[in-house]
Amino acid sequence: MIIKIYPENPNQKHIAQVVDVLKSGGVIIYPTDTIYGIGCDITNHRSIERICEIRGIKSNKVNLSFICYDLSHISDYIKPIDNVTFRLLKKTLPGPFTFIFNANNQVPKLLSINKKTVGIRVPDNNIARYIVQALGNPILSASIRDEDELIEYSTDPELIHEKYKNVVDIVIDGGYGDNHPSTVIDCTTGAFEIIRQGKGDLNHLL
Repeated sequence: MIIKIYPENPNQKHIAQVVDVLKSGGVIIYPTDTIYGIGCDITNHRSIERICEIRGIKSNKVNLSFICYDLSHISDYIKPIDNVTFRLLKKTLPGPFTFIFNANNQVPKLLSINKKTVGIRVPDNNIARYIVQALGNPILSASIRDEDELIEYSTDPELIHEKYKNVVDIVIDGGYGDNHPSTVIDCTTGAFEIIRQGKGDLNHLL
């Protein structure tokens, strides 16, 4: 199924429809402020396993991000951070960044694996954030990659639907996606290390 949702003014009935699918264990593909992502409810272990199967990755090797509505959720999943780190998050989120933190004990319980770190995303995209807000907890997310050697990330939602319609429950058409992923910053050591330079620019803030 493909659903058209406009990021400027997301239809609440469509958002509710997506949330119902997530709550029932469904897997969705949705737009962010960077590339399209594949996601599920973080509290549903079977859905997490489905994403790993779709992506062809082992659950104990998986690097997935938690998509949050705002910063209010992050303390539920990460170990305490200092004021400098919190100020950086306030300046950059919502935005095209993934911050890697030391995970607290809640994360292994959610994922059924001994995960020591977790990626946190608050994308600057109303569709993704409204879904999380209506769901009541973050969604677990991975990037949609393309096997094409020239096109690493799929940007056309119609083509994404054609490829994934038999393995996911909903593809959300939120317009063309970007083909640049988020910038990934490792915050696990107390310093800020950019481990992947993507769409977001942190140089003027570090």
